[in-house]
Amino acid sequence: MATYAIGDIQGCFTPLQKLLDKISFNPAQDTLWFTGDLVNRGPHSLKVLRFVKQLGAHQKTVLGNHDLHLLAVAYGTQKVSQHDTLNDILTAPDKDELIDWLRHCPLIHHDPSLGFTMTHAGIAPSWSIDKALLLASEVATVLQSATPQDFLQAMYGNQPDHWDDRLSGWDRLRCITNYFTRMRFCHPDGRLNLCHKGMIAKTPKELIPWFQFPHRVSANDKLIFGHWAALSGVTNTPRVYALDTGCAWGCQLSGLRLEDEERVSVECV
Repeated sequence: MATYAIGDIQGCFTPLQKLLDKISFNPAQDTLWFTGDLVNRGPHSLKVLRFVKQLGAHQKTVLGNHDLHLLAVAYGTQKVSQHDTLNDILTAPDKDELIDWLRHCPLIHHDPSLGFTMTHAGIAPSWSIDKALLLASEVATVLQSATPQDFLQAMYGNQPDHWDDRLSGWDRLRCITNYFTRMRFCHPDGRLNLCHKGMIAKTPKELIPWFQFPHRVSANDKLIFGHWAALSGVTNTPRVYALDTGCAWGCQLSGLRLEDEERVSVECV
């Protein structure tokens, strides 16, 4: 039995199957973790979504920003953009079942026995794992309610850009969601910068990658994340594992075997 965490697939079903062949994935014994962004940009979002869903208990998936965008479109709070590749899902006969499954995926997955925590973009530097789990549950409660469209309508926006325990209402939930699904850089005072998303070396020096933030509370925890393809899987930070290696952009799809931290990748054309 093995557990593999896999980076952002974004509708690239063929590279996913190629990676699973390479690791000799056994769906009866092995478990797959997915860092979010199962859909969008690639050509086969529907195939990816159906495949991951049917894995049942042998998968753990966290929501990414593209997954949340799909939910917003499906619930009518956002329109499809010209770059989206979501129509196969939106017109599928099992659309409602897939959307309902997706909205019940969490923003964070923590496994104390394996010693790993997975999110899509990261964990706010001021949060412990326990606090991150509690805050994620606040979003899950609303997203999994009878009226998820209320949250999906309100979740867009860059403000507030700094965590404060006193935040409330949609501001609070939006801020939590942005840390989990959109974060890359922070300002020295901890404020989110949601504009810059390229390579660290080409970013203004005053911006700090979230995982290199001084005195980060989760510095001793093993964290898995995706979202940031420009990192090419490299963080130069102990216990922080970046798995988005740009599959949707023709680069690689990468996985990490959690039992021994061995990486595996396949080329994506």
